[in-house]
Parts: sequence; C-alpha cells; structure tokens
Amino acid sequence: MNILSKVAVIGLVLTTAACTRPDRFGAGAGDGAAGVGAVDPNAQAGLTGANDPNSPLFFNQTIGDRVLFRIDTSTLTEEGKSILNGQARWLQTNADYLAIIEGHADEQGTREYNIGLGFRRANAVREYLVSQGVPATRLRVTSYGKERPIQVCSAESCYAQNRRAVTVISIASLS
Repeated sequence: MNILSKVAVIGLVLTTAACTRPDRFGAGAGDGAAGVGAVDPNAQAGLTGANDPNSPLFFNQTIGDRVLFRIDTSTLTEEGKSILNGQARWLQTNADYLAIIEGHADEQGTREYNIGLGFRRANAVREYLVSQGVPATRLRVTSYGKERPIQVCSAESCYAQNRRAVTVISIASLS
C-alpha cells in the first residue's frame, strides 16, 4: 500500500470513530434531550421508525408516499385518493413538515410533454391535499417528467410504476 492509501484509510477510520462518539456535540449530548437514563416514551411504547405514527418513515412506508396514474392522464384513481387521504391526515397532525410533490411520467412521449404531464399530476395531488384541509402554503410541486424513472424497460409493468406523483416530506424551516 502506498502512503496516500494509508493516509486515506487512517482518515476514514478516524472520521468513522468521530461519528460514533456519543459526546461529539458536547458533554452529555449523547444522553438525549432529557439526560442520562431518560426513557423515550415512543420507544417505550414500541413506537419507533415505521411504527411511530408521527415519523416520516411511517408516512413513507405505512401511509404511502406515492400515487400512480393511468396512461396519459392526471386524474386521480380511487386508490390514489385513499392514499392521499392518509397523507392529508398525517400532514395535518404533523404541522412541522412541508411537502414537495414530484410529478413523474413514463418514457413514452417527448421530454416537454412529459414535464407538463408531471406538473399536472403533481398539481392534481396538491389540489386534492388542499381540498382535504392541508394548507396550500405547506405544499410545493415540481415535475421531473420522464427523467427519474423507477424502472427502465419497454414494458407496461415498468411504465405503470413510472406514472406517479411522489410526496416528499421535509421539516419546515425555522426561519
């Protein structure tokens, strides 16, 4: 091993070690907000990660972060509305979160057409969430058209997965 490789390995080991130190943010920081011996009530009740109804993981995995569309349409399906009802309830309960709704299309059609279709799909989701009581100020839309496929193949099974709107949640800015 040359000297540069050794330095890189040592740096990686030190960086990893620094990330695992519980006091890396100051004395007692690794003890949790309530200090040593504090018990997280959500963890005590078995509510962690996807089991915690207030967690983003619960939103993504249990409620669902995406709705699918039929070919060449931005009309919500009944299954899509059901998912969006859950998203709306979660967003109303968790007011500290914002949502970016990403519209997507399959690879058929031109780039320009699919960008527009993605926007129509994202707006359909946004309008539905607003109709369910989510404040419009907490929702943004964007379109990726056919630029970010989940599946790449020339079969309907792939196309169907790419015709979607995805709700990406993020914590609201403190400013």
